[in-house]
Amino acid sequence: MKKIEKYNQAFSLSFSIEVDSVNSDLKYESIPEWDSIGHMGLIAELEDTFEISMEMDDIIDFSSYNKGIEIMKKYGVDI
Repeated sequence: MKKIEKYNQAFSLSFSIEVDSVNSDLKYESIPEWDSIGHMGLIAELEDTFEISMEMDDIIDFSSYNKGIEIMKKYGVDI
């Protein structure tokens, strides 16, 4: 599975949405599932999937699908 597919799957699993619904329009609180609790679930899923540990500043800054791709690069995950 490609990294982008794993990234999209993390969103799908965390928010219980179809993987086809995962796109660059997703932003924090743009869907009911992406609230503060959903956010931490997403971070945990991404950390497990890519075997990384994000810094608190990056967790807070992870405010959208696209911003997440940018942040993941800091951890050597080039999506």
